[in-house]
Amino acid sequence: MSTTETTTAAARLPEQLAEIREDFLALGERDRLQLLLEFAGELPALPARYADAPEKLERVHECQSPVFAFAEVDGDGVVHFHATAPAEAPTTRGFASILAQGLTGLTAQQVLDVPEDFPLMLGLTNAVSLLRLNGMAGMLTRAKRQVREQLAAA
Repeated sequence: MSTTETTTAAARLPEQLAEIREDFLALGERDRLQLLLEFAGELPALPARYADAPEKLERVHECQSPVFAFAEVDGDGVVHFHATAPAEAPTTRGFASILAQGLTGLTAQQVLDVPEDFPLMLGLTNAVSLLRLNGMAGMLTRAKRQVREQLAAA
């Protein structure tokens, strides 16, 4: 992706995702990994309705670790992204936390408009494996599909 394409895509980011991206890009590569690990510690707990019924969450098969996620559109059209990821998979857990913090509170359309390459916009390509970045992309793809499905069913 060219610098112009990256800049254009970044300009379309909702405010909270843009802020997360800026936080990562303000750091050197080594410190970006540390920030990702900090996000891992901030993954919100599942609401009881999901913690008590894990079958409502969808497995993210692109992740090597057992990650489960669900993007829920409430009655006002606001998205809430929920995910679980094991503590022993901190980078994957960090990506899940970024999406939970970055997608929750957005409108359904804002979520659908998030660029598919958002995981690459964080500047982590030299810090984590492509497999891990694909896992985050898989989480985002699922969230968008789940939002589309709920909008279609409404």
